[in-house]
Amino acid sequence: MASQIITLIGVLLGAVTSFFATSLAERVKFRQTMATRWDERKLDTYIEYVSCVKDANRAARQAVEAHERGEDSSEPLSAMEAAEARRSVLFEGLVLLGDDAASQAAMTVNERLWAILKCALNPSDSSAADRQVLSVSLIEALNTLHQAARSDLAIGRSFDGRTSR
Repeated sequence: MASQIITLIGVLLGAVTSFFATSLAERVKFRQTMATRWDERKLDTYIEYVSCVKDANRAARQAVEAHERGEDSSEPLSAMEAAEARRSVLFEGLVLLGDDAASQAAMTVNERLWAILKCALNPSDSSAADRQVLSVSLIEALNTLHQAARSDLAIGRSFDGRTSR
């Protein structure tokens, strides 16, 4: 009888241990799945936001060039305004999904882009040198955003936190 009780206790202990181990493994798997899902959304958001900023910048440059040639700049200005409206919506998604460093970097990108858009709306108020400085500062802000996004997505790091090459 004692051997049967010991066997029964062993089976129960094995079942409880198996339950907790399986539960823990499923919980870890769920967390990894969720992290991967959100990382995919973050990556898409970062890419869309940066692409939209570049579209707005390109349209602004085309508007200024059209103005300098004495041509009608209404079409590039319209494209610029559409890209700016889209950028505004994408920025909200970036703030919701991205970490603080990426959000701050994106805010800097916004400020630099707004200065460029202002020059495109009033091209006679700025010189080519001023516009070049603004363009370079936008590129620097975008590079900072790229670094923040890579950090947020843990790109370039191995699982133990070291940089991979």
